[in-house]
Amino acid sequence: MVTINVAALLAIIVVVRLRRRTHARSRVDEKMTVVLCVTLGVLIAPTAFGKSILDVVTQLVAGLSQAGQ
Repeated sequence: MVTINVAALLAIIVVVRLRRRTHARSRVDEKMTVVLCVTLGVLIAPTAFGKSILDVVTQLVAGLSQAGQ
């Protein structure tokens, strides 16, 4: 039996959708891409990979906020 990681499959779908030309998209197509990206974020967030991304972004924001002072 073959198992498919839903987050990996969704990431592939998002990459394929974002590679399309911008002017060929309709509003519905853009909304669907946003929904897919948000869903991917929700699926990745509780994993170890998602927590490491959060740590990197937190450090980046802290560094930028201190640079602006």
